[in-house]
Amino acid sequence: MFDLTAGADRRPDGLFALGHDVHGCACCAPMLPAVLEATYGRLDVAPSGIARVPRPAQVGTLILVNASILTMNALAPEAEAMVIRDGRVVHVGRRDEAKAFADGDSVIVDCGGRTVLPGFIEPHLHLIPIALLEHCENLGPFRYPSVNEALLALSRVTAATRAGDWVVGRQFDPSLQSGPRELTRDLLDAVSDTHPILIYNASLHIAYCNSFALKLAGIGADTPNPSGAEIGREADGSPNGVLKGGAAIALVARHNTALRNADPAEACLAVLRRANRVGFTTVCDQGTGLMQGAAELALYARLRESGAMTCRFRYSLGDARAADWDRAGIACGDGDAWMRATGWKIVSDGSNQGLTGLQRDPYRNADHAGIAYVQADALRDKVLQRLAEGWQVAIHANGDRAIDNTLDAFAAAAAAGLDVAGRRCRIEHCSILHDEHIERMRALGVSPSFLIGHVYWWGQAFRDVIFGPDKAALLDRTAACETAGIRWTLHSDEPVTEMGPLRCIQNAVTRALWRDPEHPLAPQECVSVEAALRAMTIDAAWQCHSDHEIGSLEVGKLADFVVLAADPRRVPVDQIGAIAVEQTWVEGVCVHARGEATGPGH
Repeated sequence: MFDLTAGADRRPDGLFALGHDVHGCACCAPMLPAVLEATYGRLDVAPSGIARVPRPAQVGTLILVNASILTMNALAPEAEAMVIRDGRVVHVGRRDEAKAFADGDSVIVDCGGRTVLPGFIEPHLHLIPIALLEHCENLGPFRYPSVNEALLALSRVTAATRAGDWVVGRQFDPSLQSGPRELTRDLLDAVSDTHPILIYNASLHIAYCNSFALKLAGIGADTPNPSGAEIGREADGSPNGVLKGGAAIALVARHNTALRNADPAEACLAVLRRANRVGFTTVCDQGTGLMQGAAELALYARLRESGAMTCRFRYSLGDARAADWDRAGIACGDGDAWMRATGWKIVSDGSNQGLTGLQRDPYRNADHAGIAYVQADALRDKVLQRLAEGWQVAIHANGDRAIDNTLDAFAAAAAAGLDVAGRRCRIEHCSILHDEHIERMRALGVSPSFLIGHVYWWGQAFRDVIFGPDKAALLDRTAACETAGIRWTLHSDEPVTEMGPLRCIQNAVTRALWRDPEHPLAPQECVSVEAALRAMTIDAAWQCHSDHEIGSLEVGKLADFVVLAADPRRVPVDQIGAIAVEQTWVEGVCVHARGEATGPGH
């Protein structure tokens, strides 16, 4: 058994005090560029073993019958049959009408009464960070509520791994897992002294390693701290296995030969295949370039040219690399139905659970009100410039003061005659919403995308520790936006939370809390299943400027759809996330069938 008492700093509820750096924003953590450079190298020159192959195309006419089809088309919301030809929907309606489309190449698919929906759309994740971590064992609180359980799982992984090979984990989160705040060398040595072990904190600002890994990296008492980073130490100066900051983590991560020899393009394709398994047919990267700037477009090009993509891809350019994008000359809308640039992403503050979201008032148990990553005047200027260039502008804003600044910037743009509503400008996460925010969003035509996992995973911490019950009730106000007629969506922000559209839908419908399921957070903000389904299909397509081609099952649109084992409207609401995704189809081709290997690359 492991010693779980050393270094523990418990709160009364059994968890730990939240800290600024430890639980900051994972998507732009400084660790990722450093580790990416130290392992894959430059993405624009990284070798790829992916062969270019013709993209699989639909064969014959596909006729789906005996189905409960939820079209997400408000004019004809339900159907019992659908006909697909050349990757597009040519009929949605009654079964007897579908028979008229039968020909010599027809394939009849009896859905057995199952539910068919448009393919789900993830409007906010981070592809390259996920790909970089995809090989890592998930040791986070969503699977293991205590550190002890996580370490036992890690022991099982090492037992199944050849001695000397690396064991790498991710998602360790002491804000949610009971036990010590750090995984020290001693704790990880107890797991294995015959494998190098490296574990990433969920924030991606900190990592932890054992003595074997420290030895491989040549890190000892005399090793100086890298610039802007820190090697954790014992009282005698010897390293304790805690690595703080990207440069320190890279000292160890660069020795992971398994990652160094991996193919970054194949890692991205693996992420897209996993997206298919939970029902996604389109995903949107919110922050392209944050790792390596325009070099990431070379990786995207390889994915598009390979013919092996099983999921459509949309992306927003990260403003932190604005100079790169200005030199590259990329414009909003560049691309095609498989891959397209759709937005310009600005990060205006941090995370509320990390106490860096910018607030009007100080946090409940802190003497500060968060951080403005971009000052209000600079934010306004950026919005004016990028909207004038034709971009949709998507602004990360968690705290209520950050949302104030964001709406002020959009209001300035509208006053200057720029088309805020027409460009479908977005607020990402949009966590703490007052009534006046919602009214301003409605008037400006601004659309929020909610990281709905904030409610389930961190809702209790927001209510009891970070904000108090009154302010916590302002978190992710989906129902208030629905009532106001504002189009809104749900997202995972993976790697912050794991992608899963049905889980997101359940979170929005129930607003249940992970550690306090009997007391939902602000139940007045619960939405209907139908509204949450729209948020993950047609409204997400609309936010991603793709509703003309995907998001609903209508004649002329691309045949992207999922087959579910049950109708989300007909199961107990706390079971929506458990519904099995039986099949996922993209452009009339099955890319996932439960229990089978399907799609390109299989």
